[in-house]
This record gives sequence, C-alpha cells and structure tokens, in this order.
Amino acid sequence: MSIFRAIFVAVAVLWPITCIGGAAARPNVLWICADDHAAYVMGAYGNRQLHTPNLDRLAAEGMRFDRAYCNSPVCTASRQSFLTGRYPRTIGVTQLSTPLPESEITLAELLKDAGYATASIGKMHFNSALKHGFDLRIDDAEFAAALKQKGRTPFDAKIPVLPQWRPFRDPARVWLNGFHRPYGAIDADMQGTFFAQQATEYLSARRDVPFFLMVSFYEPHSPFRYPIEYRDRHDPAGFAVPQPGPEDDNQVPAIFRELTDADKQGIAASYYTSVEFMDKNVGLVLEALERSGHGDDTVVVYTGDHGYLLGQHGRFEKHSSYEEAVRSPLLLKVPRVTRPGSSTRALVELIDVVPTILEACGRQIPPTVQGRSLGPLLKGETDRHRDQVFVEYAPNDELMVRDEQWKLVFERGKRRRTDGYDHGETLPGHTVRLFDLDKDPSELHNLARDPDQAARIERYVNSLVDHLKRTSRRAEFVPQSDDSFEILDACVQPRDVGAK
Repeated sequence: MSIFRAIFVAVAVLWPITCIGGAAARPNVLWICADDHAAYVMGAYGNRQLHTPNLDRLAAEGMRFDRAYCNSPVCTASRQSFLTGRYPRTIGVTQLSTPLPESEITLAELLKDAGYATASIGKMHFNSALKHGFDLRIDDAEFAAALKQKGRTPFDAKIPVLPQWRPFRDPARVWLNGFHRPYGAIDADMQGTFFAQQATEYLSARRDVPFFLMVSFYEPHSPFRYPIEYRDRHDPAGFAVPQPGPEDDNQVPAIFRELTDADKQGIAASYYTSVEFMDKNVGLVLEALERSGHGDDTVVVYTGDHGYLLGQHGRFEKHSSYEEAVRSPLLLKVPRVTRPGSSTRALVELIDVVPTILEACGRQIPPTVQGRSLGPLLKGETDRHRDQVFVEYAPNDELMVRDEQWKLVFERGKRRRTDGYDHGETLPGHTVRLFDLDKDPSELHNLARDPDQAARIERYVNSLVDHLKRTSRRAEFVPQSDDSFEILDACVQPRDVGAK
C-alpha cells in the first residue's frame, strides 16, 4: 500500500461521524446482489406474474427505491462503481474485462480497517486475484471443488436440459434459453444454493466484531439457470411479447432479429424462473441472519447490478440506456431507522449505497466518494435526493442523463460495437435521443428532431458536459473547447486504467 493510500485509509477510519439517527453504533452489514435482475421482475415492484416472497418480505421490512439507477449497464463497471461509491470513468473501469485498480478503496477496505470482519461469497468481477478488503472470498472455484468432492445427484435423464453456454457462437434462442430448459442439476447441486449455504455458515459463526458480508448470486444472468425442480413453474405461452416501437428497427442488435415470438416467450419464462430460484436462495440467507440473532442489528441491502431488457425495443440484454436496462432494484433496511414498507420515487444512483452504509456504521465518508448518503430519505426527512442521474456505457460510446420527466441519450456513433450487440446498420455519427418519460414511459418516440426542443437539448447536453468534467479520471481527457459535442465525443470513449 502506498504512503498516500495508507494515510487516506487511516484518516477515513479514525474520523467517525454520527450514525444515521437511531441505528446501532456499529451495525453488521449484509449486502445481497443479483446479476442482471431488473426491478420490474419482482413482486415488490408490482409484478404479479412471478413469486418473490423473500425479496418482497425484505421490501416490507425496509424501503423500496422505485427509481434507483446503475451507473453503467454492464457488470464489471457497475459493480466496481457501486462498491467504491465512485463513477466508472473516475475509477477507470468502464469495460467488462478491466480489473479494479489496487489504488481504489472499496467499502470492504474501509469497514475492515474499522474493525469489521469482511467476506464476499459469489460473483465480484474484480478481474484479478486481489481481494480488495475481503478477508474471505468464495466464488465459482470453491463451488466446483465442493461439487466434485460430493458428486452430482442423478436425475431423470429423459428431462431436456440446457446445453453448454456459448453466447454469440450459438443462435440467441439457444444461449438465451428460449427452449425454457432447466440446468442439468437438482437444487442441492446448484451454484446459487451453494453460495446461500456458505453464507448461512458464515452468519451462524460466532464472532466478537461486527461483520460485512456480501452475497452475490450469478442468477438470473443468461442462460437463466434454474434447477430441475423448477422446470414447470412458468408456461412460456403466458408471456406477452413486447412490440418494438416505430424507431427501433435500426438499433435492434442483429443477433436478436431471428428470434420468433415463441423464442421470446421462452426466454421470458426462463428469466422469471431463474429470478424465483434466486429469491429462494435470498430467503435462505435472510433466514440464517434471523437465526443468528443479528437481525435487529444488521443493515441489509439488496441490489441488482443493473436491469435487463426482455424484448422491449427488440432487445434481450442490458448494454443500453433504456429504463428497463438501467433501473436497478434497490431495497434497504436500517434497523430502528427505516420505516417498514416505505418506498420512494426519489432519483438515486447505486454509488449512493456506499456512503449510506458508512453513515449507518458511524464512519466518515471519504471525500473521494462521489455518492450521496440516502439517510435523509430513510429517515423521511425529504422525498428528493438527486435532480439528475447519469449513466454511461463506454463500449457503445453512450451517455445518459435523466431528471424527473426528461431523458437525453447521446451516442458518438462512430465506432462499430465489439460487445456482440452491433446492429449492422450504417454508423450514424453523433446521435441524440430525447424522451418525455411522463408522456412516453416506454421511450418509443424520440423528440430530438423537434425544433421546439432545441433549448432543452442544449441544457441536457451541457449537464452531461459538466458531469464529465467533474468526474473525469484525468483532466487531460477533457478537451479545452467551447464545443459541447467535441467534449462529449472525446470523453464518451473508453479510457480505462492503463489507457493513454
């Protein structure tokens, strides 16, 4: 650790602040995360087509955030952003394969240096062997070793199961599980169940210090795995197929254009089933927390790392700025603070979770953290949090800003996509899309070509420019120019750690 970093961590740890009013002095922290879980696929958010009793119960015990936004709709960038409380471009992690720099300080490191025991079980996407403050790391390698030792349980060989997952090599209907097939294993042999069991063992262990446990499930990420026992929970025919809008044709990724309506229904049924399987495992973790006796002194957080499109705009992925892709589920319970069953429509970003936890634990929020504590919302002191939220997707040179009513999306449009989701059309160059979300919540009608919207577009473009200037990792990445689109053009491109 560098001298500067050591001094920074010491100051952040030794300078305590008052806890969120009413919270325990040093509460435990349990953060549960799911991969690709869209907020609209949960009972607590109003979906009656599936059963998520455990997540619904957590929502009933805490606060549900109806407009929580990831800061990037791709796993690595989003996860490393919300674990540090800093924007993806600031930490230099905007693409799937970029490792989190050792110089970045995570929530785990801050709580570990404050005397917490720290553990992460499941997917973290650090893309390196570094533990980033977690004393204990359990992931896929540990699951594979445990399964090899105990052996797989046999099941009826006549049951069709998922083939090997080969995204972009097989047709989309195959790697997105349009056949609606279970994974080739019973519940007890599934990775998610193993992670839940490991979390249960961790929570049952006695310790003399508070803990921070992060449990991160791979579900419901494609191919939307679920065990043999879950194979008949949903009938694909019961799912409506979203119809693309009048302007969607030229932005639908080419790989999705051959999907039939039956394929799309099967994909949706598989996704919903995987969410229900994941919810079962969330329940195992929450039940273990209650049995441990720590339920009344533990901050509990549930997030997805971003959302997911299930046919809206002709797409089946995230990797875009549509609401279904960037709006994440966020449930938060701070004992003796959060009003049970409360909800808020305040605009929040996932980088706001870290400062909220630090405040709940009585720790100083480091000045480099860009998130804002949600404490005032939790205590009912306000119904507003941010005037605007910002999302970036560097692999497509794409930026988004939205406020209470309007959303603007900028795409550089000069580089072919290499993430597998290229539309195959002629590159359009600078593209601006403007949506009135009050009148057009499905984002089907782009108003950017309306000359009456020119002044509004200029305001939102200036908001993006100001945001990029404030959050750039290096000042030289921002051109010295009065041309807003020159600045957007330069700043929207990926410049991850090590890039020049």
